[in-house]
Amino acid sequence: MIERVYSGELSPEKDGEEVSIAGWVHEKRKLGGLLFLLVRDRDGIVQVTLPKKFVPAEVFETAKGVSKESVVVVKGKLQAMDKAPGGVEVIPSQIEVLSSAASPLPLDPTGKVPANLDTRLDHRVLDLRKPQVAAIFKIRSRALKAAREHLLSQGFIEVHTPRIISTASEGGTELFPISYFEREAFLAQSPQLYKQMLMGSGLDRVFEIATYFRAEEHDTIWHLNEITAVDCELAFISGYEDVLKVIEGLICAMIREVKEHCSQELERLGVELEVPRTPFPRLTYAEVLSLLEEEANLKLPFGEDLTTEAEKKLGEIMHQRGHELYFVTRFPLDAKPFYTMPDSEDPELSASFDLEFKGREIISGSQRIHDYDLLVQRIKAKGLREQNFSSYLEAFKYGMPPHGGFGMGIERFLMLLLDLPNIREAVLFPRDRHRLEP
Repeated sequence: MIERVYSGELSPEKDGEEVSIAGWVHEKRKLGGLLFLLVRDRDGIVQVTLPKKFVPAEVFETAKGVSKESVVVVKGKLQAMDKAPGGVEVIPSQIEVLSSAASPLPLDPTGKVPANLDTRLDHRVLDLRKPQVAAIFKIRSRALKAAREHLLSQGFIEVHTPRIISTASEGGTELFPISYFEREAFLAQSPQLYKQMLMGSGLDRVFEIATYFRAEEHDTIWHLNEITAVDCELAFISGYEDVLKVIEGLICAMIREVKEHCSQELERLGVELEVPRTPFPRLTYAEVLSLLEEEANLKLPFGEDLTTEAEKKLGEIMHQRGHELYFVTRFPLDAKPFYTMPDSEDPELSASFDLEFKGREIISGSQRIHDYDLLVQRIKAKGLREQNFSSYLEAFKYGMPPHGGFGMGIERFLMLLLDLPNIREAVLFPRDRHRLEP
């Protein structure tokens, strides 16, 4: 490994120490007999100051000729300097150019020259060099770390289910077909069926950080065709309220981790976070329809899913009441997938829920059907073929406990948490109906 320290490890207290830094030439400026290089690494920016009279001539000439975004290693003495980034600068004794960047650049990583999102995504590696863009993915990493650690602390086991499947997970036709030797197969639209099957195995609390593939022809700021999600399933529940409590703990753990450990990144994005209070409000589907009609003059037919407009209006109403996160429960059964448990009080409703965040759904889940005969009945009622689910159904023949679960889209969660203008901002290399590269 190249000997180096990160910019975040430097401080005025280390004045006079010999250091070695490495990174990209963010900016280059000349002021009289002084030459300045700003060198950017993962943590931030270090000012390299070259007084022509006091540094070796070959070092000055190397710095003078280096192009922006070239990769360099700089060795020299650390010096306290109030006006420099981080309060320090490096007076170099040696500069080595590891890789020269071509010029002109197709994108300005300093952000001084704006670019539209398509241009940024076309040159994503350069775009990711912007500290405010990199901040999103440092936050994403922390949020997923917190999710994993919280669920493990609650007795969940991490699993990994197949990404290649033989039939639809939830019915429907929104699947990407692939050639699988002599057979047709599909990219998984959800780990749903496998999570449920595992509830009969004795692994009664499982989660995975999964990838979904949805062949939906959306073209909005909210949708992708390749999605990352935290998926959970737990058995021996007494009702879906047990699942809601797991969700509340998970969301709070993720936001708390980001708030406590990503202050610099949040500052770069201009975001302030507060850990939400629990319990989150619970509104039934019927209550939501009444609320929208009374307070937003928006009337929806009973039985239809909430429209984008309805979700937005509900978000505004709940925001006025001091809530950004809230559950909507007991949706009509016909609007939900075949594995959703009917409501115990009204068979036309379901034991289901969505978690809404700032007027958008980020989690969908339910108590699942664990009775074999009822599950077969619901598969047929949805117009699906029982034989297409034979392996799944077998798990329910030999003792299946009551269970429930959910899936949380990470990109949408981050988009709303960080007030990003487009869901593609929360993905390193997004995939949508138009974009298959880079």
